[in-house]
Amino acid sequence: MSSNKDDGGWKSFLWNSEKKEFLGRTGGSWFKIFIFYVIFYGCLAGLFVGTIQALLMTLSDYKPTYQDRVAPPGLTHVPRSEKGEISYSTSDEDTYRPYTKAMQAFLEAYKDDKQQNDITFEDCGDAPEGYQNRGELEDDMGVRKACRFKRNWLGPCSGLEDTTYGFKDGKPCLIVKLNRIVNFRPRPPKSNSSLPQAAIGIFNSNVLPIFCSGKREDDVNRIKEIKYFGLGYGFPLQYYPYYGKLLHPQYLQPLVGIQFFNVTSNEELRIECKVYGENIDYSEKDRYQGRFDLKLTVKTS
Repeated sequence: MSSNKDDGGWKSFLWNSEKKEFLGRTGGSWFKIFIFYVIFYGCLAGLFVGTIQALLMTLSDYKPTYQDRVAPPGLTHVPRSEKGEISYSTSDEDTYRPYTKAMQAFLEAYKDDKQQNDITFEDCGDAPEGYQNRGELEDDMGVRKACRFKRNWLGPCSGLEDTTYGFKDGKPCLIVKLNRIVNFRPRPPKSNSSLPQAAIGIFNSNVLPIFCSGKREDDVNRIKEIKYFGLGYGFPLQYYPYYGKLLHPQYLQPLVGIQFFNVTSNEELRIECKVYGENIDYSEKDRYQGRFDLKLTVKTS
């Protein structure tokens, strides 16, 4: 008997035919609640959209608003490896094939036949020069041309003649680049005084120089010769600034090929490479900020 009463109460709450109520409310009451929530959530949506639109009006289409976490640029190299270690045997091609494949893939964009379009590329000289005047980021100049970078400038590190990039002969190469930062203008050292003693001869007012040496004192004597290839001994200024993917879609950053000759075999060598400039800093927390460390082991037996 009580069960029937409960059933009746539940059915009456769901639909009360006497009061014309559904779930305790009349149709008019439900309509008012519906209109209230439509207006309420509409105002919230309008407030949200308006806030986003106001924020977007303060942003540039071409340059990040905040760049404090990416400047100064990082110095990176190809091939990359876990923990910054390159170890291989000259007698076993399988041990260095991953390195050479990575270098070949990276240099694909630098092939001459991919830089032939005069609409997007231009010649910027065969010697280091100053910044190219391509206007400001916000100018109505449209897409900017990119400087051509000839792969053969990298010499034996270009892979054009030696597809093993020196690894087979125990003279491995690295391809080094500065990471891209929109509108960044690197400033070379003002004089030789800021360079290591062994790098005094590479100073050029239009080049951001790079120099490598043994990380530890006992590594210096085990790395007998290092050669640099590219447009100067570093990164020439005519390739800067970079205008971003939207305005500079075909941009090719300048490269430096570094080849290590007559390294002591079968021993782990610690190498440090640094790029020098007035607005280049280094950080112990970030081993790629303006420099990088590398462990190199060339096995011959």
